[in-house]
Amino acid sequence: MYEEELAFANELADRADDISTSYFRGSFQVRRKDDGTPVTEADLAVEEALRAALSKRFPDDSVLGEEHGLDEGSGRTWVLDPIDGTKNFAAGIQIWGTLIALMEDGTPVLGVVSAPEMRERYAAAQGHGATLNGQPIFVSRTSDLREAFLVWGDVSWAGGRSRGEAFRGLAGDAGRTRAFGDFWGHMLVARGAADAMMEEELHVWDWAAVKVVVEEAGGRVTQVDGSPPEDGGSVLTTNGTLHELLVSRLSHSSG
Repeated sequence: MYEEELAFANELADRADDISTSYFRGSFQVRRKDDGTPVTEADLAVEEALRAALSKRFPDDSVLGEEHGLDEGSGRTWVLDPIDGTKNFAAGIQIWGTLIALMEDGTPVLGVVSAPEMRERYAAAQGHGATLNGQPIFVSRTSDLREAFLVWGDVSWAGGRSRGEAFRGLAGDAGRTRAFGDFWGHMLVARGAADAMMEEELHVWDWAAVKVVVEEAGGRVTQVDGSPPEDGGSVLTTNGTLHELLVSRLSHSSG
């Protein structure tokens, strides 16, 4: 199941890679959206190309993208983040990628995460496992927080915002911590290089593909309170073994 869709999602990722790398290695315009976040010519070009390809291959499916919103069809929904890590992209930092997911009845069932400048392509479909560049990947088996490698998105976790105190406690007890934002921290968990990744606010296009890859690699993805991910909510990705401990620690913050 989903073999055809996964193969097509990889074709979409190939097309996205061609477009995005051509901009990354050249010059491009950057502007601010109404919410203050940046968007580049590459973001727009990639999403438009993927939407066009999807409309030909699966014309009845809905498409939801970061830059152009929802084109509603019937049944399934393809979810696109044309450039996840746009600030990195604009700054010439190679940690960025295209995220492609397929959702059925609101549940992600397929995900492809392509980071061409790092030569990494993660792919997964429900029941098929997860791969990195075609090779199977699995989460770690770390069960002791004192040996765990925790990563997070930005310094807001260690500041005065929600759960800051709980996070600082976790960071102090963990074996190692680093900040690796955007999709890549979650992919480090999926491939067993890190044990947990946490971010405060993500849209569905930021986590839909990630969720499939991590879970098919054997991990878990929820909000930090253990509830299912939702648009605009937090995301906690772990190797599964540490999940309940981290949820408990983060949920016992004073807010």
